[in-house]
Amino acid sequence: MYYRRHIESVVEHIAKRKPVIVLTGARQVGKSTMLKEAYRHIRYVSLDRPAVRESAKETPSLFFETNKPPVVVDEIQKAAELFDFIKDIVDRDKAKGQFYLTGSQSMVLMKNISDSLAGRAGVIKLLGLSMRELAGLKYRAPFLPTKEHAKSMEKSGAKFDYAKIVSCIHKGFFPELYETKSDLHDWADFYSSYFQTYIEKDIKDVLNIHNESAFIKFVKAAAALTGEMLNLTTIAEICGKDVKTIRAWISALESGGLIYLLEAYSNNLNKRLIKTPKLYFLDTGLACWLLGWNTPEQLTNGAMWGHIFESFVFGEILKSYYNDGVVKPPLYYYRDKDKNEIDLVIADGNTLHPIEIKTTSDPAKTMVKAFRCLLDIPGKTVGTGAVLCLAKERLPLTDNVWTTPVHLI
Repeated sequence: MYYRRHIESVVEHIAKRKPVIVLTGARQVGKSTMLKEAYRHIRYVSLDRPAVRESAKETPSLFFETNKPPVVVDEIQKAAELFDFIKDIVDRDKAKGQFYLTGSQSMVLMKNISDSLAGRAGVIKLLGLSMRELAGLKYRAPFLPTKEHAKSMEKSGAKFDYAKIVSCIHKGFFPELYETKSDLHDWADFYSSYFQTYIEKDIKDVLNIHNESAFIKFVKAAAALTGEMLNLTTIAEICGKDVKTIRAWISALESGGLIYLLEAYSNNLNKRLIKTPKLYFLDTGLACWLLGWNTPEQLTNGAMWGHIFESFVFGEILKSYYNDGVVKPPLYYYRDKDKNEIDLVIADGNTLHPIEIKTTSDPAKTMVKAFRCLLDIPGKTVGTGAVLCLAKERLPLTDNVWTTPVHLI
């Protein structure tokens, strides 16, 4: 079963303005499937196929004679030789929507884009399925903790279903897991195969790994730290590697679309703000598999439930921005040297919206006491805040903070 992706309209919009559309995201999040569904009339070529890849690398001048635009080229970063030829083609022919390029290693991909296709390409980021997409909702505006957004979500048909929310968090959001009914054995088999493919086809292309077991230990350590401030030293000690190596491995996970480094909110006038980023694993199912939470019950009863839930909520908010074409969402977290912390701050112009993320269904006012710290930031106003949680309905918690159910994200 194919779930319609909200980002389809973004691709269509950019294809009317740019000759090249670049779609990045982790392996198997549905990039090529979406393009095949939305552009069935366009030729599709995958560079994951060795014979096709070698042909592209050895005779790039002939590649686009055989595969004339408009064309979808999947895993384009595997044949960097093609980028200069794409540049020559679009410089000669100014037609829009000629090349639809996908890649699962954005570090390699974006370097080639900046070198060869700057100004010619529109970049889009895709994550796994969102809860909105799984529910078939058409509303796709980026999340804000406002009354207007909540009303729009309610009008679109969003409903609270605790069992489904927990099931989806544990299952993860790769489309293949939702194509047919599956059990926990299928779930484990999928992630085992996915992770091995990721190492073989993505990581070994960008990293010179001599000790695969150390890298696996590293990824598990990163999953265990989801929702926490990035501590390279701690991870290095766990893996027995130096900090320089861990920094390179973190960059590979980030460019591969598996993690997101959430920057701390900073203000040049306030030197008391912490600047270390926060690490989020973007697919909670993969994190659960890596950490050995083999059933939804083990997850909700385990020590990592709060962090996995926070990662899920952050991921859904991030998807809402990516799916609206926002490549650099205005999302931050707040922490100062007095240890005042706010899980998420959304900047909407000069307005800052503070958000706490909790697994409770009945949040307390004490959970939002750090929100007052935003009042001291010059030139900014504090907008509606929220505690995103497992409550069933949106209710006021303070004058400007609302208890907000996660199904309204």
